[in-house]
Amino acid sequence: MPKQISAVRRTSIAGLLTATSLVLALSSCASYDVTAPADARAEAPAADVKAKDARLAAAGDAKHRNGANGDAKSGRKTASARGDEVDCRKAKCVALTFDAGPSENTNRLLDILKREKAHATFFMLGKNHIEKRPAEVKRIDSEGHELANHTWSHQILTDIKPDAARHEISRVQDAVRKITGKSPRLMRPPQGRTDENVSEISKELGVAQVLWSVTAKDYETNDSALITKRVLEQTERDGIILLHDIYRGTVPAVPGILKELKKRGYTVVTVSQLLSPAKPEPGMVYRP
Repeated sequence: MPKQISAVRRTSIAGLLTATSLVLALSSCASYDVTAPADARAEAPAADVKAKDARLAAAGDAKHRNGANGDAKSGRKTASARGDEVDCRKAKCVALTFDAGPSENTNRLLDILKREKAHATFFMLGKNHIEKRPAEVKRIDSEGHELANHTWSHQILTDIKPDAARHEISRVQDAVRKITGKSPRLMRPPQGRTDENVSEISKELGVAQVLWSVTAKDYETNDSALITKRVLEQTERDGIILLHDIYRGTVPAVPGILKELKKRGYTVVTVSQLLSPAKPEPGMVYRP
C-alpha cells in the first residue's frame, strides 16, 4: 500500500478498493482528487480557518459562562458541550463511521453514543434502510450525528453506467432531504471503489467521497471482542474507522472501543469535524 498521499490537487491515480483492504494503484489512465484529513485541514482557506477559530473562541466563552453542561437557565447545551467545536488541529482525533444502516440495531447504537457523548457519521443505504426507517434517520440527525450517503442499493459505482451511478447517489440525497430537510455532503462508494467518472458525478451532486483506514471486517464475524481488538490495533490519529451497524457483533463492541479510545487520548468525531476547518469538497476523495 502506498504511503499517505499528500494534498496536491489533480493527483493521477486509479482507485481500486476491495471490501477487505484499501488499495490505491498509480496509473496514468485515470485522475481524480485525493487528500488526507490532515492535509485538508492544513490547506483550508484562510476565511474558513478564521471562522473556525471564532467559533472555538465563542464556544470557550460560553463554556466559561455557563459551565460544561450548558446554559443553566435554558437547559440548552453549548456547542462545546455537544462537541461541535472540536479542534482536530490540536486534539488527537479519529472519525467513527457506520455503513449500510439504519437497521434494527441503530437505536441501540444511538443510545450508546448518547451515553458516551460521542458523535459518528452514518453512511446510509436507501433501499430497505432509509426508506423503511425514517425515524432512525431523523434521530441520527437530531442527536448531532452526520448524515451521509452509501448509495441506494450498494451497487459498485465503477461497474455501472454513469447515469445509473448518478441515480444511486442522487436517490439517497433526495430521500434524506425529504426526511430531514438536509442533503448529505459525504458519500462512501460501496467497497470504496471509485474512479474519475464517479468523482465527476460526486462533484456534480455536491458530495465528497470518504474512504477509511480502519476496518474490523465485522461482516466476517459476530465476535465483539475480535471486532474491538481489530479496531484498536489499527487506529491512529486522523484515522477513519469503518464499522457496520447492521451486523450483530458490532454494536456490542462500541462501548469497549469508545472507552479504550478515550483512555488512549483520542477524541471521537464525525468526518466533517475531522476535516475542519476545511469543508468537504464535492468530488474529492478523502482517505487517511
